[in-house]
Amino acid sequence: MRLFVIIAACFLLLGCRSEPGSERQASRPQEQAPPAQAPKPADTRPVIAAFGDSLTAGFGADPGKSYPDYLQQLLDRAGYAYRVVNLGISGDTTSGGVARIDSVIAVNPEIVILELGANDGLRGLPPSATRANLDEMITALKKAGADVVLAGMTLPRNYGSQYIRDFESVFTDLARKHSVALVPFLLAGVADRRELMQGDGLHPTAEGNRRVAANVMKTLEPLLNKARSSNAVR
Repeated sequence: MRLFVIIAACFLLLGCRSEPGSERQASRPQEQAPPAQAPKPADTRPVIAAFGDSLTAGFGADPGKSYPDYLQQLLDRAGYAYRVVNLGISGDTTSGGVARIDSVIAVNPEIVILELGANDGLRGLPPSATRANLDEMITALKKAGADVVLAGMTLPRNYGSQYIRDFESVFTDLARKHSVALVPFLLAGVADRRELMQGDGLHPTAEGNRRVAANVMKTLEPLLNKARSSNAVR
């Protein structure tokens, strides 16, 4: 009987003995998963779509230094709650613009800055074709409910006076036909200043893009004030 009691006591002692390291594990605080980050709220500001070619895309300039980038800064500083979406594609022509007009409408823009045609002119395409393509795009954008700002362009003097006149008239005529705002010449005060243009003589530097944004803002701002007044009346 005594032997049985001794054996039972040994089993009890062994059963109560903790496994090596178990005390350290018990005292170690459990790692907590990092708190889930709240999703960023959707940007509900109305959209201004900058729809164009390399002049809009910011070809040759560092990221964040295209004219639409600087335009966003001007809007923010002036207190206009708009979001500028850069839809510029380098090398695009007016026919390319027609092909992707649905993707522009898909961003539901309130205003579209239409800057296309320069590559048509540089390639010597018939101004009548440029006119027809821009006409189609303006019609589609207005039908979708967007206000349009048309960016006027010109060409180097070696393209000949008659061709240049026909090309320039495309923009003024269409602005009048559709009653849309016109930036008379997108690169005004920039194209004729070597320090504001890149080495190719066709694309602005970062500082040149800043000036281009100011050109656009002059024509754009009356539309923004009109929209602000309209919202206030409601």
